[in-house]
Amino acid sequence: MPPVESQATQQDEWEDGAQGPEFKPLTHEEAQQWRSRQPVFSVWRLVGVQLLAGLAAGLLGWLLMQSASVGWSVLYGAASVVIPSALMAYGMTSSALTRLMSGFAQAAFIGFLFWEGIKVLLVIAMLWMAPKVVPELNWLGLLAGLVVVLKVYWLGLWTQTRRSNENG
Repeated sequence: MPPVESQATQQDEWEDGAQGPEFKPLTHEEAQQWRSRQPVFSVWRLVGVQLLAGLAAGLLGWLLMQSASVGWSVLYGAASVVIPSALMAYGMTSSALTRLMSGFAQAAFIGFLFWEGIKVLLVIAMLWMAPKVVPELNWLGLLAGLVVVLKVYWLGLWTQTRRSNENG
């Protein structure tokens, strides 16, 4: 089979050397107006909604299955997400290390990676300890609590997107 040659001779508009639209920085007043139109989002509100969703899921699991072990398993699954999320929220917003490095973008990124790593390790440790902590552990209940609380992130994203669209 003969080699296929490209017939395209036009330059791609994103090719190196192509001029894009000129960047116009905002004035101080324009920046303040833009910030005032953006909705304020609190990571602590998200953690609080996760906590409420986990408590509701645990109660619902206990009521539907008429089993305390299912309720505790759902609660432990929810706690396996909420506790590490709260620790990461603290680390990213309130820790002394974050305040010290707040002016440096690269340090903020490294701080994010650090706290995300701590969060993942804590989740793994909590799930590994689940059979020892929760008597008569119900793995499906634990998974249900974990999934319900993880889906709160999507609810927060959807709510934030909807608010942004309403504000223009």
